Amino acid sequence: MKLLVINGPNLNMLGIREPEIYGKNTYKSLISKIKNHAKAKGVKVKCLQSNYEGEIVTEIQKALNKFDGIVINPGAFTHTSVAILDALKAVNIPAVEVHISDVDSREEFRKTSYVRYYCEKTISGKGFDGYLEAIDYLNSQYGSEK
Repeated sequence: MKLLVINGPNLNMLGIREPEIYGKNTYKSLISKIKNHAKAKGVKVKCLQSNYEGEIVTEIQKALNKFDGIVINPGAFTHTSVAILDALKAVNIPAVEVHISDVDSREEFRKTSYVRYYCEKTISGKGFDGYLEAIDYLNSQYGSEK
């Protein structure tokens, strides 16, 4: 199984940005945790982070016929990007939406998620472990644990 893990704007600022919400661990530690977990499960992962909506759309499009699943934390684009939703629909690759914080218990505008219209599952409020749960879900549904 090969997964694409996408992180949207400001996630590169983990450990600095609002640690009371997102914790004190860094983006580098998130990627390390993801890669170690994936390796232990026999899953190959490519991780990327971008502050640019178009770059995320392009990477989703490039994933066609190359990846078996997508784990996506669109960050602020969650609440604004029909373009990311349309890219996910276009490639038709199974996807799971992940959020470090519990977005549904925060500001009202954060309760709207465009990518949720496509994603099979949303994991919210479980910190970095939400990514691991998403990897395990996709692996159990579409990978070697199927």
